[in-house]
Amino acid sequence: MNTAAPTPQVIAVVGPTAAGKSDLGTALARRLGGEVINADSMQLYRGMDIGTAKLTEAERAGVPHRLLDVWDVTVTASVAEYQRLARAEIDRLLAAGRTPVLVGGSGLYVRGVLDRLEFPGTDPAVRARLEAELEAVGSGPLHARLTAADPAAAAAILPGNGRRIVRALEVIEITGRPFTANLPASGEDAGHYRALQIGIATDRPALDARIAARVDRMWAAGLVEEVRGLEPAGLREGRTASRALGYQQVLAALAGECTEEEARAETVRATRRFARRQETWFRRDARVHWLDGAPDAGGAPLADRAWELLERTVTS
Repeated sequence: MNTAAPTPQVIAVVGPTAAGKSDLGTALARRLGGEVINADSMQLYRGMDIGTAKLTEAERAGVPHRLLDVWDVTVTASVAEYQRLARAEIDRLLAAGRTPVLVGGSGLYVRGVLDRLEFPGTDPAVRARLEAELEAVGSGPLHARLTAADPAAAAAILPGNGRRIVRALEVIEITGRPFTANLPASGEDAGHYRALQIGIATDRPALDARIAARVDRMWAAGLVEEVRGLEPAGLREGRTASRALGYQQVLAALAGECTEEEARAETVRATRRFARRQETWFRRDARVHWLDGAPDAGGAPLADRAWELLERTVTS
């Protein structure tokens, strides 16, 4: 009796920031004749190009990239809305017999697309009370409360992301369960699609160096000017976009709260912390197949090893 696993419908490339997900996702989509679907929450924003490390048109190598530049910087991000948009793109490609390649490090966005995840409703009174508390005391005490109530959720949400902290605490209060209890178990039967998830693993010193080099490139490419240009479009008022790594720090510098050099150094520190949280999130999912981002002993590049993994998955 043939018990081979069915061919994946979706390829997902996940892992921490600066690990090389965009390049690998593009290479796989090009080889498969598919398309890349963005799963980086901040790359959905128009005009936020340098600080989110969006690939240029040349770097996309002719591969269509979807769900980039979708929202204005004043729009508050919504995982439920992203789920709707991403599944529409995936279903379109599957109907055409093509392969979607989901690429990004926003863990809840990836789970929201790939798994049978439903989003609890809201309670305006609870939300208003938590938002008032956020305004009064800041995100730190609320994040500490979330850590006590749901450590897994706290590990996945940046301490400065007040909007997401409030949402997680709201869900906990409404449902009486941890926020992450609304995520399905990460077994094979949890999936909305049959997916092959490929994680890029990079040792910590190497990843820290990559992050520092990326931030240097962003500054050299004009991140400060990009942020300054987005201020008239409402970046500073945007509840989600203004908290993006790099943008938050540059906004502080432009407001005179720190120097540009201090903003640059804090961007490196905050991005390193975020990368650790991303890896913690994805490491909890046993379905992710991890590949070393560095060439193997035989010199095989990451794209070739990912392709071999895909072939083994299809034929096993």
